[in-house]
Amino acid sequence: VKSFHCYNCARLVPKDKAIKRYTVRNMVDASSVRDIRDSCAYNTFAIPKFYIKLIYCISCAIHSRVVRVRSRSIRKSREPPKRPQRR
Repeated sequence: VKSFHCYNCARLVPKDKAIKRYTVRNMVDASSVRDIRDSCAYNTFAIPKFYIKLIYCISCAIHSRVVRVRSRSIRKSREPPKRPQRR
């Protein structure tokens, strides 16, 4: 199994055990967006975004509240949780 480094503490974590989150953030904070749009020469200028895939070890994900603590019997399971069905 391939290993990844934790984003927070750089611990090596197996790929199937790591907690993976994909985040999309604006490069500019919300207060500056309006100023940039007013001073921009183009009407349809799209402000660029950061696309980041964060990989956490279990202890960092629990500490930073990305995931919750599971019961002792379920804790050993490496299967992903069931996704809610789309309607």
